[in-house]
Amino acid sequence: MDNLVVSAPPALLTYYDDRTGEHVGLTAAEVGDWAAATAALLVEGCALGPGDRAAALLQPHWQTAVALLGAWSAGLEVSYQIWATAGLQTPQETYDVTFVAGSRVRSWLEELPKGRHQFVLGDTPDGYRSFTAAVRPYLGVRPPVHVFDDGAAASPEGTTFRQLGSIATSVAQNHGIGRGDRVLIDASATEQPVVWLLAPLSVGASVVLCANLDRSNLDARIEAEQVTKVL
Repeated sequence: MDNLVVSAPPALLTYYDDRTGEHVGLTAAEVGDWAAATAALLVEGCALGPGDRAAALLQPHWQTAVALLGAWSAGLEVSYQIWATAGLQTPQETYDVTFVAGSRVRSWLEELPKGRHQFVLGDTPDGYRSFTAAVRPYLGVRPPVHVFDDGAAASPEGTTFRQLGSIATSVAQNHGIGRGDRVLIDASATEQPVVWLLAPLSVGASVVLCANLDRSNLDARIEAEQVTKVL
């Protein structure tokens, strides 16, 4: 009998950091598991839900993706701050949970919105709560049941989930991204998650997110990752 070859599921979200060498590939099931675990952490571990507010002071990263998807899945209103200016104009008292990048947490101590819960993504300094360590116990746990209202606010500014989905689809169409595309995105040039995360996912495309992109290696990566679109 011929040997049966089973192909690994394709990655929905692939992340590279060409400066640190970090490389992570997550299938659709794995992205879903991390997002569901994040939602469970927020709902069951933090007693948060629809109407509560989250501040995300983060750079594009695979952990950022699952944190945002999990927060939205829990019905939270998420304020995403651009990496270069995060926190500088953010109200100090209106957030229930804060997600912040570890590499900047110490320099942002005075600007960080004061949340009841704070999670650090990436390298976590002493005295702070690691996002991945907090989420891991919820991986594989049945996520909380949330009756989704697409007319509810997805951001403190009042953008609804329905509107956010429409914006993401429009962005995908404007960039010519369609179902089955594999989109390579330079994280330094496209920091808004509606572009690097929601737009491709909204039309059934997958993402190759590249931080500190080494453009001398771009052609090789496009070939290796079977990229069909570059942003």
